[in-house]
Amino acid sequence: MGLAGNLAFVFLAGLVTDLATGLGALPFFYTDEISDRWNVALWGLASGIMVSASLFGLFNEGLAYSTGLPLLLVGGIVAGAALVEVSDRVLDRIDVGGHAVEADGGDHAHDEHRLEAEAFAAGDLRKLALILGILTIHSFPEGVAVGVSFAELGLTGGIPVLGFSVPVLAVFMTVAISIHNVPEGTAIAIPMRAMGLSNWRMVGAAVFSSLPQPIGAVIAFVFVRWAQSFLPFGFGFAAGAMVYLVATEFVPEALETGADLPDGGHRALVAGFAAGVAVMLPLLFV
Repeated sequence: MGLAGNLAFVFLAGLVTDLATGLGALPFFYTDEISDRWNVALWGLASGIMVSASLFGLFNEGLAYSTGLPLLLVGGIVAGAALVEVSDRVLDRIDVGGHAVEADGGDHAHDEHRLEAEAFAAGDLRKLALILGILTIHSFPEGVAVGVSFAELGLTGGIPVLGFSVPVLAVFMTVAISIHNVPEGTAIAIPMRAMGLSNWRMVGAAVFSSLPQPIGAVIAFVFVRWAQSFLPFGFGFAAGAMVYLVATEFVPEALETGADLPDGGHRALVAGFAAGVAVMLPLLFV
């Protein structure tokens, strides 16, 4: 397959992860609310998947491509974490349609979900465009993770899919990001349910929130195919950004959601995290 075919396939993989976000809104077709314990467990599952996929998959792959001291890999990890931190600080100062993203210890994720819900409820295209820019900061690293995992697309040793030879890491990473996106979609749908939005508008809003992922996947794929020597940096960047997101946003979001549970949600979080790690364990043997 030529470059155009490869780009289309990588974009399709990113689109799959994007559409998976919509699955998080589907439970509201059958129930009015999801228990806090289940929400915490889902965030734990997503966190376990992201951390183990980063360590077992992206980090190990980055080491395999490194020669001598893995300086590019370490540099990528630092750059990925730094991008998330700097982006969050920038978001502290952004005002979206009269609403500032919460600063000084506020929860970015909860505030973004509320703002997106309000924008969809009002049909405010300008606010939605601004919010998409905010969401890009959080979805783009996940798209990068998908894109760099496809670095060896079309080479020998992959899994045949639709006429392409797909790297095993790419299959795992696409599945991992897709599963991770489900609780993200649920978190987006919760405030929309409270506002009385229709089920399908909640699904659409959830998918909208992850639109940057297929774009990030294509950009990352082009970069690593064009500059093979920078592959360790690409793997490190994706791993660093995702682990940092888990530590600074996913886990705090889970604990805030479970704050009213008898144990503060810790047991559900740990159980979900362990299940996520178990799902990704096969990466150690590929």
